[in-house]
This record gives sequence, C-alpha cells and structure tokens, in this order.
Amino acid sequence: MISGIILGQVYRTIYPDAALQKNFASNIQVLSDIFLRLVKMIIAPLVFSLLLTGIAKAGDFKTVGRIGLKTLSYFLGATLLALITGLVMVNLFKPGSALNLQAVTPSNTNQVHRFNLRDFVSHIFPESIVKAMAQNEILPIIIFVLFFAVATAAIQERGKMILDFFDAVGHVMLKVTSYVMKLAPIGVFGATTAVITEQGLSILGAYAEIILSFFLGLLIFIFVILYGICLIARIPFFRLLAHVREPMLLAFTTASSEAAMPKVILGLERFGVSNRIVSFVLPLGYSFNLDGSIMYMIFATISIAQAYGMNISFEQQIIMMLVLMITSKGVAGVPRASLVVIAGMLTMFAIPAEGLTLLLAIDWLLDMGRACTNVIGNAVATCVVSKWEGEVIDHHQKK
Repeated sequence: MISGIILGQVYRTIYPDAALQKNFASNIQVLSDIFLRLVKMIIAPLVFSLLLTGIAKAGDFKTVGRIGLKTLSYFLGATLLALITGLVMVNLFKPGSALNLQAVTPSNTNQVHRFNLRDFVSHIFPESIVKAMAQNEILPIIIFVLFFAVATAAIQERGKMILDFFDAVGHVMLKVTSYVMKLAPIGVFGATTAVITEQGLSILGAYAEIILSFFLGLLIFIFVILYGICLIARIPFFRLLAHVREPMLLAFTTASSEAAMPKVILGLERFGVSNRIVSFVLPLGYSFNLDGSIMYMIFATISIAQAYGMNISFEQQIIMMLVLMITSKGVAGVPRASLVVIAGMLTMFAIPAEGLTLLLAIDWLLDMGRACTNVIGNAVATCVVSKWEGEVIDHHQKK
C-alpha cells in the first residue's frame, strides 16, 4: 500500500497531464484485475462445498436436541443484530462516498436501481446450477445446496461418501484461497497506485473515514448490544471481559480469532461455564457466529456501492442481509473468506468489483477489529447458552 501511494504520487508529480495519468492508472490496474479474477474464481466452489458441509453439521443438532436449538437461535439473533449494526453505521456515516470513485455505466446503474419482486423470486431458483456457478450467483447456488444437502442426508449412509467428498473439496478450496490471498499485496499495490495516480493523496482521508466508522460500529456492537444481551441474561459483562481480555488482545494483534480459541476456552471455564457447554457452543461459534466478520460484510459491500455513487435501495439492503445471514454461516470461519463473500455480493448487485481491491488495502487493520469482536461475541454466546441451560455463572463463587 505504501509503495503504491509513493509510486502513484511520484508519477502524478512527474506527469501532471490527466490523460497520461489515466492511461498509466489503467495499465497498472491490471495487477488488481488479475487478483480480482482469482477471487471470483473461488466463489462458487468455496460457497458450495462449505455451505453443504456446514448444513450437514447443523443436521447433527438433532442428536444434541435442546442445547443445539438454543445455540442456533442465539447465533441467528446475534447475526441479525450484527448485520443491522453494520447497516445502520454504513447508512449513517456513508464512509464509501468519500472515496468518490469513477461512476458506473448507465446500464449497471439501471440494473441496481430497478427492483422487481417477481423477477427476483424467479431468479432465486436456478434453471441450471452450472449457469449459476459460472456467473457466481450466490442465491441460486444456496437454493441448490439446500436441496442437495437434504437429499444427501435422506439417503443416510450412502450420502456419507458425498459429504466426505465435498468436505475434502472444501479443504482444497481453503488451500486455494490461501494461495490466492498471498497475491493480495500485488492487488493492493496495483489498485492503490492507480487510485493515487488519478485522485492524489486526498483519498487517504476517505480511508480514515472508513476505518473510524467501522471501528465505532464494532465498539457500539460490543459495549451496547453485547452488553445489553448480558444485562438481560444477567451475565456480569465486565467480569467476562476481564476473563477473555488476553485472547481478545491476541486476536487483535494476530488478526485471527481462531488463534485465540484455546485461551477463550480457559477463560470461559475460569468464569464458571461448564466444559460440556464450552466444548459444544464455542467451536460451532467459530463457524456460525463471527459477529465482527458478518458486520464487515454488509458494511464493506454498501461502502463500495457508495464509493461508486450507487444508491442501494432499502429492499435490496434487506435482501443483502438475508443472503449474508445464510452465506456467512458456511464460510465465517475461513481466513479472508469475508472477501470472497463480499465479491459474490458485488456480483449479485452489479456493483463494480474493483472497489474490493481498494478496501483490501486497509483490510488487515479492519481484520484486527473483526477478530477481536468475534472473540467476545462467541464468549457471550457461550455464556448465554449456559444461562439458558440453568447453569450458575458466578465469578466469585467459582473462585
């Protein structure tokens, strides 16, 4: 990012002619275009395989009955609250508008503004899964996966082979994702150089606006929403915070909520949650309840639309929320998978995907906040389920 800023500004200073700047920006942009094409390449197989195995794991809830149902109910509620928080923040502050990127073509604008319920509903159900996957259409893929997962479960033992296959495909796609993400710095370099060349250093102020509004959203989610949940459930929030402070710091510095998981387990058990609840709820939370990541997905998608001067209608924002509630469940625990989901959302709503590479430049910093929020979100989820199970969470008594 720093290299891109320097090169862009140097070129801008040496060649003040706008036409030359535009041509250079267009040529260097090819680096981020390649990276974006590789991200799009991942979307369909990653969503398909992970969502299928995710639904299959959810099927195991029958065996654990009561606790599983309570856990799922909380996860859905928390996901909805995280999405609403992200939606409110991005509409309130409109951080993407400050980027002021090149306007989209009129055809794209019409595609985004027009909303037809009949067309939308009929589009959800794919006439060809191959076509839906080729065009990275997330909703039709989800519908097919739901049918496929139920049918696979219905044939019982014979379906296990299919699930094992797609579980392996999922792991392969995760490895492919990790390879593609290694090229992220090159994509960032190309995108940053291009935008600085054309728009100058003033755009960096827009980055600060995005960072501040997103972190403010995370703080509101932690200290208003999660605190409110703990208040209702009669969980001593700040005592819980003290117990998971160390793993939260670890998640923030490493930008990985998974790295903090062993310490979260220890912290929750010291807090007074039984091992049977922790060992069941927490691992599921790392796949189904990453509040910070889910909040970021809707925040980033609408911010990119704002950057291109596109108006996403209220109906479309609601659809985004519903789609993200489902897709985030399959890929929430995958490193950088939020970028893949956002790329899918951009395709679905005809928002220029190029905006993703610009956000990628500050993604590492936003990721630190997301990871930290994921840790406290899952800690609260575990405590709430523990309370619903009638366990006494009392820090002093536990001592």
